[in-house]
Amino acid sequence: MNVATWNGPLWNNVLERRRRGAMPHALLLAGPAGLGKRAFAAALAALLLCERPADVACGRCRSCLLVAAGSHPDRAEVKLELRDDGKTLRSEITVDQIRLLSQRLSMTAQFGGHQLALIDPADLMNTAAANALLKTLEEPGAGTVLLLIADQLSRLPATIRSRCQRLDFLLPNAAEAMVWLKSQGIEGAAQALDAAAGNPGLALELARGGGLALRTEVVTDLAQLWVYKASPAEVANRWAKADAERRTWFAAQLAQAEAAAQARGARGPLALTAISDFNKLAQWFRDAGRVREQLRTPVRSELLLLELLLAWRALAPAVRRA
Repeated sequence: MNVATWNGPLWNNVLERRRRGAMPHALLLAGPAGLGKRAFAAALAALLLCERPADVACGRCRSCLLVAAGSHPDRAEVKLELRDDGKTLRSEITVDQIRLLSQRLSMTAQFGGHQLALIDPADLMNTAAANALLKTLEEPGAGTVLLLIADQLSRLPATIRSRCQRLDFLLPNAAEAMVWLKSQGIEGAAQALDAAAGNPGLALELARGGGLALRTEVVTDLAQLWVYKASPAEVANRWAKADAERRTWFAAQLAQAEAAAQARGARGPLALTAISDFNKLAQWFRDAGRVREQLRTPVRSELLLLELLLAWRALAPAVRRA
């Protein structure tokens, strides 16, 4: 259970709290996916349950072996469960899951130490589940530590956020991210990191999962729409059929990078003609983020995407439209 090097300061922060006997009952690990929050939470849970802890879990004691086997009686995990069809994951954590967790945490720790609970992704608790968790957060049992993991902090109710101590996971500097990517055997690490907007975990995923080719396709689509050589309806339908959310994320990042480059008088990743109204482009970037959120809900994705892509094409200078 290795903690990413760029998360070292956060790890030292937690170690210092533990040394002082000031470990909070609830820690909220917040930040974009890909920055090592889950590895951090797993390492911290193992450390707090370890019978011979130092700065990391020993990995050899009875507790560590049980943690590694996934059968430690004082470690609970709440995550997205399968739907009734047994094939697809639910889109939210339910109130019944949180109630079961609360019942379990109300009992005495079987090993006499900490009780650890991981809720991941905490930002996908539905309203009833979040409300049910409040009582446990307000009146935690002795030795109880809850680790909440959130990729989208804004989705968590303020009542939950205010009852946790927050650890913010931030992007590492480019040099540190590059060293890590190369240690993972990634060729073209710089290209992957650029495509991931500096997020090393996402860069690794893109490099290994074909994401760079998908980004190149989005570049072509946006550029062709800009010069009226592609149909918004055709592009929207194609995006809706596969990886719609990721394509929309790429589109937003590319638009932002293009604007930044043009503001410096440089050539952007889309190589567009001059943008005359940066305010409208900034609004389009925000609209892309809104559409990306809506794509996670049961909506007609092709209609959402069509509206977004029509708005993109409308930004092109009039001379190009002619």
